[in-house]
Amino acid sequence: MLGVLGDLVEDIVVWVDGPLRHGTDSGARVFRRRGGSAANVACFAADRYPVRFLGCVGEDAVGDGVVAELSGHGVDVRVSRRGRTGSVVVLIDREGERTMLPDRGAATLLERVPDSWLAGLTHLHVPAYSFDGEPVGATAVDALARVRRAGGTTSVDASSTGMLEQFGRERFLALLAGLAPTFLFANRSESAFLGLLVDGLPGPERARLAATTVVTKSGAEATTVDVPGEGLLTVPVPPVAEVRDLTGAGDAFAAGFLAAFLDGGGPDGGGPDAGDLRLAAGLGHRSAARVLASPGASCGEKPGASSGENA
Repeated sequence: MLGVLGDLVEDIVVWVDGPLRHGTDSGARVFRRRGGSAANVACFAADRYPVRFLGCVGEDAVGDGVVAELSGHGVDVRVSRRGRTGSVVVLIDREGERTMLPDRGAATLLERVPDSWLAGLTHLHVPAYSFDGEPVGATAVDALARVRRAGGTTSVDASSTGMLEQFGRERFLALLAGLAPTFLFANRSESAFLGLLVDGLPGPERARLAATTVVTKSGAEATTVDVPGEGLLTVPVPPVAEVRDLTGAGDAFAAGFLAAFLDGGGPDGGGPDAGDLRLAAGLGHRSAARVLASPGASCGEKPGASSGENA
């Protein structure tokens, strides 16, 4: 079973009609939906592989709703209930790029997870958002270490350059070096900020993650998979007819990639070869394409306006 630890919140998505006009009204379309990077990964992976979500939501109606929605997609949801459920305002411009205003609320209040929540997990995925804040930061580190000690594999998503700047570049690299995750997922700007992939080549900090395969997404350009000791693999990204909303596309990519990796044998298969990783990235691209053109596209829903693939 794939485990995903992190945020389960409500997203308030705002499609702005034209430039945002400061100090007055701006036309917009507003959508409410279940959000959270970790919850997105769990949701998108659930139709391909057994998934368990680990997190914390508030003792409120919003928490009831997001738990029910995620459970409805076949995810085994394990949550503690404290405080109030978090929310994120997501502003989407006409090019589909996002500006996010997070108030994570109860998501930061997750304490040490019970052994029963980790039982049966062969892989644990944690977005880097979960390292930012306490007690959830210590909880995430502890859970990753426990899964590794039990013989499982792990992965981390770099999440955002804004989060990395706030957390601290050196602090994050040192944390990754200690955790030694099997995979690190990042986009091009995150990989460059961390010094892991710069201008298409391994960066000055790459050697610090000697046991980690670094997967770098570059939008419509090829995804780069940097396997320790094996060099760079590049996996082309088939086009999408129209990109209207990038929210969740990176999470969908990670879900597809991990589902393919685990379905192919995961930690018991002797390590993935180049063909395994190309197939995993390809499934990641197909998974990401489901959310790029529609604000309502969630796991299990296919946007009517999209075609092709992206990440």
